[in-house]
Amino acid sequence: MIAMMEEPLSEDLCWTAVLTRDRAFDGRFVTGVLSTGIYCRPSCAARHPLRANVRFFADGTAARTEGLRPCKRCLPDDVSRDEKAVLAAITAIKASEEPLALAGLAADAGYSVSHFQRLFKRMTGLSPAAYSRALRLERASAALTAGERVTNALYDAGFSAPSRFYAASEGRMGMTPSAWASGGKGVTIRWAVVATTLGEMLVAATDKGVCRLSFNEGSEDLRARFPHADLAPGDAPFAELLGQVIAAVESPGDASHIPLDVKGTAFQEAVWRELRRIPKGETRSYAQIAAAVGKPGAVRAAGSANGANNVAVLIPCHRVIRTDGSLGGYAYGLEIKQRLLEREGGS
Repeated sequence: MIAMMEEPLSEDLCWTAVLTRDRAFDGRFVTGVLSTGIYCRPSCAARHPLRANVRFFADGTAARTEGLRPCKRCLPDDVSRDEKAVLAAITAIKASEEPLALAGLAADAGYSVSHFQRLFKRMTGLSPAAYSRALRLERASAALTAGERVTNALYDAGFSAPSRFYAASEGRMGMTPSAWASGGKGVTIRWAVVATTLGEMLVAATDKGVCRLSFNEGSEDLRARFPHADLAPGDAPFAELLGQVIAAVESPGDASHIPLDVKGTAFQEAVWRELRRIPKGETRSYAQIAAAVGKPGAVRAAGSANGANNVAVLIPCHRVIRTDGSLGGYAYGLEIKQRLLEREGGS
């Protein structure tokens, strides 16, 4: 067992990362091959060694202490250099009031533009430009939530004009910034509570998609989330959407065809995208989700993002469990989580 970041990596998980050449684990450990005397990144493209000849080390320093030398093909010691380059770029992006050019960030790091773009996206889940946009959106969102005037919040967040904010947020948030800042003012949310085999289920949707799916909640809970929205009974389009949602809950599987209207930070949305990629009948650990979004050390943050999911089942946070195989937490109780997993054949 290797103690890494926020929770340990089991040897089985390390070996799986090696067999799949999973780049998300680069920098989390190195693979020592005793028969050749070298150590590699998990993603090394060289032929896989026999499992009996492999030991896992926390880093290159630990491997070298055992007399091993770095692989000349995958250059495992360069991972730390890559991480430092990306962290430096992130620091520069956060400190700048204007978007920074990719060419300049790459030149500062000493990499080609294409290589740095791939490296940054692999480690953060976003390109430098998308990261910058997401950062400004988060700043504007925080200011709006705190009650600041919309125009002031947008300029303070680094947008040169309100139109830039609307363009950047298009397709990411269902509500306009003003409605968001005032608890859904000006937005119509249609909703219903229906009986399912898992209990009473609340489904709410804007004209863009489902914004809330929860169990054992009612109109008071929905009103608390959107205090100034117009809560209305379902119409014909909502009834059709509701039928799709009920079918997805009673027979969980691929719900990607159901439109969603959810918002979160860039990190939360990256986690939610990974949750929707988990196939029916499979589970992932919090550590695997953190690694998949390029933040292997952010295990607890991945757990928090998992818990911040507002649309149960449609974003299948029930498919995330602890590394030791235990269920972990679930907002609507472990009994519902267990039953969902049993239905999917993943228990």
